[in-house]
Amino acid sequence: MSHAGISMQTLRLLLLGTAAAVIATGCGRQTGQRALAPVTLAAAPYKPGSLSIECGTLIDGIGDEPRREVTVVIRDGRIAAVNAGYDRPADLASLDLRAYTCLPGLIEMHDHITETFSDSTDMSIYLRRNDDEQWLLSRSQAEATLLAGFTTVRNVGAYHAWTDRELRDAINHGNVAGPRLQVCGYYLTIANGGGDLIVPNLSREQIPARFHAGVAKGPEEFRRKAQIAIDGGADLLKVIASGAVLAYGGVPGEREMTPEEIRAVVEVAHAAGKKVAAHAHGAQSIKDAILAGADTIEHASLIDDEAIALAREHGVALSMDVYNGSYIDTEGRKQGWPEEFLRKNLETTEAQRQAFTKAHAAGVAIVYGTDAGVYPHGENARQFPIMVQRGMTPMEAIKSATSVAAKYMGWDDRVGSIDAGKFGDLIAVKGDPLQDITELQSPTVVIKDGLAFRLPAAQ
Repeated sequence: MSHAGISMQTLRLLLLGTAAAVIATGCGRQTGQRALAPVTLAAAPYKPGSLSIECGTLIDGIGDEPRREVTVVIRDGRIAAVNAGYDRPADLASLDLRAYTCLPGLIEMHDHITETFSDSTDMSIYLRRNDDEQWLLSRSQAEATLLAGFTTVRNVGAYHAWTDRELRDAINHGNVAGPRLQVCGYYLTIANGGGDLIVPNLSREQIPARFHAGVAKGPEEFRRKAQIAIDGGADLLKVIASGAVLAYGGVPGEREMTPEEIRAVVEVAHAAGKKVAAHAHGAQSIKDAILAGADTIEHASLIDDEAIALAREHGVALSMDVYNGSYIDTEGRKQGWPEEFLRKNLETTEAQRQAFTKAHAAGVAIVYGTDAGVYPHGENARQFPIMVQRGMTPMEAIKSATSVAAKYMGWDDRVGSIDAGKFGDLIAVKGDPLQDITELQSPTVVIKDGLAFRLPAAQ
């Protein structure tokens, strides 16, 4: 799909709206900043930047305690040094964040960045949305996610195949402001399963093939569809092992894929050095996916003690979206989401939260995944408080969205911590998130690749 007929500046104005005005007012230089040049907001085309950042407090994503008075030096988009004290290199613009808490750019492990929360009201919207509308939606949601402090995102599915690949490539080329993405291209699912688009009163034959791209039956067909995804540029594969909450006809506690089908996908992915995320609400499907070699389990709402023990034994992480059930039951209900979806959400929300507490206490790795797209993009940090309420310390919750997430997405060599050699991704908040985790819901500063996408207001 080409968007050459629309200028980048026109697209930016269309996408940002009020948000752009808010950001523009925050680009002033702080009093007392002694840089050679002011740090200003990034503009397309986005190329890796260089600057130094003086952090009053630094939570580096790895250590158990914060560090005080640290200078982070970023050159050509990568962290070159993390120095004790305030030591500004003479050749770099400098950002004075001595009054702030700095953290690594956050990682969202379960996103649907090309889809939006209102889609669940009427699934036929996917058939009515044209390519340009889809592109504008994807871009705006990518920018909202980045401005919320999430500089890295794992996109784990789109009904419209490969919309996430187009967005990833545009971000990587510097044409679009957004988080760096891992994408799967499409869901690997059975016909009429949780990853197959179903629209009431329409037969599957009336729905274009791009919405059924990953539909398969039997190990060999799943193997073939998995290889097509890898060859098409997928960074990971996503299987729908159990029924889904937000899909017609699915039963979250029941199998949809067989263990042999899941294993076939895993073999293809691992042979290519890629990971597999398994959507699995039900205990049996969770066990099937773990034993088949999946790397992360998505949702895990109805996990039992045996599955918790298996996850710990096999080193499989859980991505448990413990916030969005509240959004579905309030805003989704107001918006008139299908009664089936609302009912299944009630059946799984509290069970999932109790399971989260139990799995965490058992020592199972939990990564930060929210199912953004079920609720508005840019509100990704709303899940942190529930994770803390349900048993994590604030530092554990932060690590779930930094170093722990980076490990399980296979990118711990490039993101997830403030460390030399990693990408120059950093956020800053005015307060102390170790005392009030809600501070992460409103970052004052967002830096990605050494470029500023959000800055403090002039003082």
